[in-house]
Amino acid sequence: MIPLSFAQRRLWFIGQLEGPSAIYNIRIAQRLSGQVDRVALNAALRDVIARHEVLRTIFPAVDGEPHQHILAPAGLTWELTVAEVPPGELDEAIGAAAGHVFDLAAEVPVRAWLFSTSPDEHVLVVVVHHIAGDGWSLGPLGRDLSVAYAARCAGSAPEWEPLPVQYADYALWQRELLGDERDPESVISAQLGYWRDLLAGAPEELRLPVDRPRPAVASYRGHSVPVEIPAGVHARLAEVARAEGVTTYMVLQAALAVLLSRLGAGLDIPIGSTNAGRTDEALEDLVGFFVNTLVLRADLSGDPTFRELLDRVRESSLAAFEHQDVPFERLVEDLAPSRSLARHPLFQVMLNVQNTGEAALELPGVRAAGLPAGESAAKVDLEVLVGEVFDADGAPAGLRGTMVAAADLFDRGTAEVLVTRLALVLAAVSADPLTRVSEVEVLDAGERRRVLEEWNDTGADVGAVVVELFESAAARTPDAVAVRSGAAETSYAEVEDRANRLARVLVSEGVGAESVVGVCLERGADLVVALLAVWKAGAAYLPIDPGQPVELVAYLLAESRAVLTVTSAEIAEELPARLLVLDDARTARRLAAAPGGRPERAMAGEQAAYVMYTSGSMGRRKGVVVTQAGLANYVGWAAGAYEVGAGAAVHASVAVDLTVTSLWVPLVSGAAVVMSGEDPADGLVKVVPAHLSLLAEMVSLDVGRTWVVGGEALPGALVRSLLARSPGSVVVNEYGPTETVVGCCVHEASAGVGDSVPIGRPIANCRVYVLDERLRPVPPGVAGELYIAGVQVARGYVGRPDLTSERFVACPFEVGARMYRSGDV
Repeated sequence: MIPLSFAQRRLWFIGQLEGPSAIYNIRIAQRLSGQVDRVALNAALRDVIARHEVLRTIFPAVDGEPHQHILAPAGLTWELTVAEVPPGELDEAIGAAAGHVFDLAAEVPVRAWLFSTSPDEHVLVVVVHHIAGDGWSLGPLGRDLSVAYAARCAGSAPEWEPLPVQYADYALWQRELLGDERDPESVISAQLGYWRDLLAGAPEELRLPVDRPRPAVASYRGHSVPVEIPAGVHARLAEVARAEGVTTYMVLQAALAVLLSRLGAGLDIPIGSTNAGRTDEALEDLVGFFVNTLVLRADLSGDPTFRELLDRVRESSLAAFEHQDVPFERLVEDLAPSRSLARHPLFQVMLNVQNTGEAALELPGVRAAGLPAGESAAKVDLEVLVGEVFDADGAPAGLRGTMVAAADLFDRGTAEVLVTRLALVLAAVSADPLTRVSEVEVLDAGERRRVLEEWNDTGADVGAVVVELFESAAARTPDAVAVRSGAAETSYAEVEDRANRLARVLVSEGVGAESVVGVCLERGADLVVALLAVWKAGAAYLPIDPGQPVELVAYLLAESRAVLTVTSAEIAEELPARLLVLDDARTARRLAAAPGGRPERAMAGEQAAYVMYTSGSMGRRKGVVVTQAGLANYVGWAAGAYEVGAGAAVHASVAVDLTVTSLWVPLVSGAAVVMSGEDPADGLVKVVPAHLSLLAEMVSLDVGRTWVVGGEALPGALVRSLLARSPGSVVVNEYGPTETVVGCCVHEASAGVGDSVPIGRPIANCRVYVLDERLRPVPPGVAGELYIAGVQVARGYVGRPDLTSERFVACPFEVGARMYRSGDV
């Protein structure tokens, strides 16, 4: 029995693993204008099949092992399929033919159809399974068919020079050439050793800017997008190739590696490349599957110039070509990467510079022209196929080809953008080969303007500070309930009066602008009064949870340099600080004696509003100083954007910024803040994802609520579940570190949201940038670090100038502005 070649063997096993499909069909479609002799064409095709044994070979298996079984021409029942097709149905007919699924165990790997739309207009479709042909094979196939058709039209058989070898001879010779792997002196043993060393540690999967996650099983559907590089760039690329002693392919490989790296694929870029595999002259006119695939690994570490990268690519490519005899299929078996039905092994991006012949037909009395035949199959994530075009004088006239992107991962629009980016890279590196990889721009001017300016066009009036917004609400609705705690209710007028009196007492204690005042109280009306009073005195509050350990409280008060702490008698005994105890008799007398009205203290937007401590590295907490303008911007925006309804409940300690929304947004809107935890029937709910499902079980979902979810990533399943049970509700994913005041980006999630909920767009007066390590914008869809600018950026960290300078950096896009480095990717 004749064994399969290594390349055939891999295709056969893929067919067994994935089932029969048309993925590996080679499709040729030719429009034929003129009188076609159908009988002669049928005979000519049979002549070609008789000439090339591989076209009349079937691949049965014995005991699970496939072999080649060559059928005799005389016994072959193969015929050209002829059909009359209306012009409007031609594309469908071509697509159906191109999608023919071969039964390789019983059917020869070639089929042909002649579709006639009129007596003088026809389309010839020839489909060859890849197991019996490759791109190079199209040349001899077209030449032989042309010779055979001319002969048959003349009433004779074609007269060819006999082929020196057949594909079965090659399959046997290949095994003989490579030798036994157990022999250390054999070709395959030595070359496998080279590839093992070369590919050690190579990434199994490149990070690409995909539009959706990779499915468990690839569909192989692809988007084919034209690639057109102008003559000027082509000429410069050719000049770079000559100057650096490399081929055009090497220049294109290096440029593609630069593009992928700049799009987030890393610094180690394996790219697949096919070579003809016809290492003997006797194979040049033979139809068959000779092509071999090499893995070319580009090293972009150290930020080389493009010229330096070309040196690396040249050395690695030449070494790879010296070890090209090992079939890719055998390499996959040996290296045994993690097998997946979803991705190609060893590489997911392929580049080919086409220099093989096409299936050009020269038929007597007939004009032939190529046509597209069916949809493009995506065997890898991205495949770039280009050819060089030259003018009549032999000068470079451009690069033409296609990029095929896997439809499982990419939208067609994304593939088109990738082609545009590739053209930008080629233009840049051909203009200046001394450009470093990190400096190659992959955003055009329009995209840069879009990501930096248009998507951040959020300008709006900041308005008054929060305490003034509260005062306005109290003036509008003095009798409305401001704070509800259990059965107790406190009106806006009472909160306002009590806060003014307490503010005057605080001023008499030395509290003023930029002072920090600790507030350590249980949730209730006294807490709201105390926080407002601190602002009315011109100071910033430090919220302290009464349940925190004494040692931690002492640390917070000391580092924040709090001048005073407002508390209650029940808590006061544990606090190591200068205290103002609200329910102390002396304090009560001072409050009663204090005049009404707010102290005459100016409250500017740049003043501190509060100091909020967050967890930090090595257990040391960070005190974030939020400004009045930053807080006013968020609260004012949220009051207008969220449906507050009857109010909101404070479910957690005010020492975490999650409660900023549920505390201050109702109080500037004239609604109630509920301190006992029960949510108003139609109110605003601010939660973290972990509490969303729990709270949804505790409250009635018959009426709609506004659920604002922040603090951590929001799973889509939680949103879908809640909205299915409460379709009248609204779920908003709110993103924002403490350093940028609670929320700076929002996205209203729908019932059809996927598993990952986006963080959305920046709110008023906030700007977000996704940047690389050099603070340059990355293209949309590419991973980068999120930086936040605008009015909500905090001052920094109390007593931590080193950490402040590390996380709050100058914004390169706004003169004199700062931005916060979030650390989020």
